[in-house]
Amino acid sequence: MNPTPRVVVVIPALDEEASLGLVLDAIPRSVEAVVVCDNGSRDRTAEVARARGAIVVHEPQRGYGAACLRALEAVRQRPEGPPDVVCFLDADFSDYPEDLPRLIEPIASGDADLVLGSRMLLPEARAALLPQARFGNQLATCLIRLLWGARFTDLGPFRAIRWDVLEQVELRDPNYGWTVELQIKAARRGLRALEVPVRYRRRVGTSKITGTLRGTLGAGTKILTTIGRHGLFARG
Repeated sequence: MNPTPRVVVVIPALDEEASLGLVLDAIPRSVEAVVVCDNGSRDRTAEVARARGAIVVHEPQRGYGAACLRALEAVRQRPEGPPDVVCFLDADFSDYPEDLPRLIEPIASGDADLVLGSRMLLPEARAALLPQARFGNQLATCLIRLLWGARFTDLGPFRAIRWDVLEQVELRDPNYGWTVELQIKAARRGLRALEVPVRYRRRVGTSKITGTLRGTLGAGTKILTTIGRHGLFARG
């Protein structure tokens, strides 16, 4: 791995006009490019992204995974060629983009294939999570440990992975199962996965997932279904 890897950041976004500019302004300048996938926004999300130099693509099919998959297709099509590392970051300004080097360093040094930013390792970050998010993380990571022996503390969206490894993993989930699918496949394939503590704050605006009962139930059901499906498949 190049000690100064080429890094592309992927940001799925839906109606995040108020926060996306803050996220983009805080991304380290060492990042080669940022790809924002507008997942059907009704506000100025796309305009905010373009004004700050991001590559903007559109995915009309709603879903976190669908937006990530569309953004990754745009990364493949860049004339500069594929990056060494791709980082996933939310558009709501709950994560600290300045912490990106913490995720990149273990990959650049050859110690990891996948690095997850855990919001559960710092007391102040953990406190910023809603109770339902903390409970869901604990349940899901416990099941992953029982089924595959992999020890994670979080399903947080702030993560970095080697591009060649990501291509081999072949993620497919179009919505809430995206993050847990990556962690399951990492465990099943024996990838070198590390967690690093990252800061976390209450997001700008209301969460579309944990901020509503419907979103919380939908995400929780999909995550548990994804774990169960992969668990049964592994034993089939």
